[in-house]
Amino acid sequence: MTGWEIERALQTTFVRSLRKPFVRAVREFGLVQPGDRVAVCISGGKDSMLLALLLRQLRQTVDFSLVFLAMDPGYTPAGRAHLEDNAARLGLPLEVFETNVLQVAANHAAGHPCFLCAKMRRGYLYAEAQKRGCNKIALGHHYDDAISTVLLSLLYGGQVQAMLPRVKAKHYAGMELIRPLYYVRERAVEEWVRGCGLTFLPCDCPARTLENDTKRAEVRALIAALAEKNPQVEANIFNAVKNVNTAGLLGWRDEAGFHSFLDSF
Repeated sequence: MTGWEIERALQTTFVRSLRKPFVRAVREFGLVQPGDRVAVCISGGKDSMLLALLLRQLRQTVDFSLVFLAMDPGYTPAGRAHLEDNAARLGLPLEVFETNVLQVAANHAAGHPCFLCAKMRRGYLYAEAQKRGCNKIALGHHYDDAISTVLLSLLYGGQVQAMLPRVKAKHYAGMELIRPLYYVRERAVEEWVRGCGLTFLPCDCPARTLENDTKRAEVRALIAALAEKNPQVEANIFNAVKNVNTAGLLGWRDEAGFHSFLDSF
C-alpha cells in the first residue's frame, strides 16, 4: 500500500477498531483542544506511527498543530534508517534529535535498564517538545498497556494505580502528557500493520533480549491466560480503576495526605 492508501484505510477498513476508539478517548478525556501544539513522540514502533497518522487526521476537525518528534537514543544505523524510511512512506516529517540514553541505561542499570531508559526518554521528549513551543506530548500507549499497568502496580508495586490518559508534567511548566490510543486494543494495531503490509523493527535496544523476560511480559501472559477462560477479565481490570470505592479500602492517598478506613470510626 502507498502512504495515502494506508492512511485512507483508517477511515474505511479500520474505522471501527482504530479510529473510533481513538476519537472516543480524545473526546472523553479532552486530550486535544483547539490551539494546542502537540509533539507526537515517534519511537519507530507500530503504536507511535499509528498515533501520528490518527492525530494528523484529527486536524480535519480540530484546529491544532503537530510536531513529529523522534529521539534517536543510540539506534544502530539499520534501526535509524528503518525509522526514517517508514516515516517517509507515511509522509511524516520527522524532527529527529540524538541522545545517548541507551548507553547510559546499559551502563547504570545493566540488569534492568528499561525503567531508567523510559524515565530519561520522557525527560528528553518534554524538553525538546517545549523547545518547539509544544504544550503536550503524545505517547502511543494503548488499552493493553493500561490494564497491564494496573496489575503490575498491584502485584509488584504494592499499590492500586492506573496509567492515566492525561497527566500534567511535574517538572515542565504548562506541559501535559496525553495517551490518545487509550481505548485502542493492541490486536487491532497488529491487524492494521498486517493489512497494510507494514514492517516495524522491534525495540532497537541492546537489552531487547530481555523483552520476553520482564514483569510486564509476565503480567501480559497472565492476563491473556485468564481472558481465555473469562473474556470479561480485561474489561474488569480496566473498570476496577474507574470505579474505586474508597470506603472499601484500608487506606488511600490524595493531595491532603494519607487516609485510613479507621478515620470514619
